[in-house]
Amino acid sequence: MVELRRDGLEFSFPDVHPDARLRVELQRTLRIPDDGESYPLPPGLGTFPMRHVDDFGELVPEAWVRHGGVMLPMYQSEALWIRFVSPDGYPFAVKVATGKVNAVTGEDWSDGLHRDPQDYLTVPEQPWLDGYAVEEGTIRQFVAMPLGAGYSVEEQMTGAAEHGGIQLVVHPLKAAVWKRMQRKRPFHVSDGIEAFSAAPAPALSMDMGLAPGGRMTQHIYDDERPFEEWDTRQRSRCFVHLANALVWQAITGQHPPYPPLTAEAYTRAGFPWFEYYDADRKALRGATRFRSLKSVLELGKQKGEVPLPENTTTDPGNVVRIDARGSGFEVREGRF
Repeated sequence: MVELRRDGLEFSFPDVHPDARLRVELQRTLRIPDDGESYPLPPGLGTFPMRHVDDFGELVPEAWVRHGGVMLPMYQSEALWIRFVSPDGYPFAVKVATGKVNAVTGEDWSDGLHRDPQDYLTVPEQPWLDGYAVEEGTIRQFVAMPLGAGYSVEEQMTGAAEHGGIQLVVHPLKAAVWKRMQRKRPFHVSDGIEAFSAAPAPALSMDMGLAPGGRMTQHIYDDERPFEEWDTRQRSRCFVHLANALVWQAITGQHPPYPPLTAEAYTRAGFPWFEYYDADRKALRGATRFRSLKSVLELGKQKGEVPLPENTTTDPGNVVRIDARGSGFEVREGRF
């Protein structure tokens, strides 16, 4: 089951285990410069407002009604990252695609989980995803562009502008495995990442897709569990539609959020960037299929367009390390 609560998606599997609950948020963030340099993790600037597609069926494209799910507003060239929170620490395997292209492998969408190559993220080990896994330790940031303008990963990989949006599928760990984990040790999860809550333009389109932006340092972690521990018979999924922010008010009657700060202005103000540190985990090598992608800036130059305003290189001076073992927020309980 998936529910929309407080501008976030809450996946739950009560028939598997009461602890099998996962919250997924799509966070507004800075668009990092697309300049060939690799940047640390930008902050979360709050969640995007989300609405049920079914509440606006007569005002949105027919394909959105067919897919169901939710929608949110994005400006052209705005960036986002996806946050995963398992309140009780229950493990999940999460597949993420944009325009039905897998964000981890670069392959076309396929049902089910696959281990070779691994086409999913493991939560809570992976607390967030900011972009496409292009190399080991490097992603290309998720950046919104009008679907049909040729910039999205979907269009670059498939040649079509058919789906757009973000596709999420969640599988829980088997309940028996979770019970064994609880017997072995006291299990406590410190959320920690609340500190984050991190030429003419193409013709206006209601439907947005995600395109590859600047380079960012982020590891996509290898699944260290035996594959058979995932409950592949249980799943919940949601289609997240991206509405052009300029038509959001016409659809919903509500103003979209103000455009976020530029990376340069944020850095100049002395605000922090972040580095997630987990030396004990092995990272995936990245998708070779993504290495032929052109970034928004590169493709814009090829087209004779300027799709990325304010793309000034910046020097993130204030970088805060977040330790995966406690995220810097957990208080150690000693002896009484």
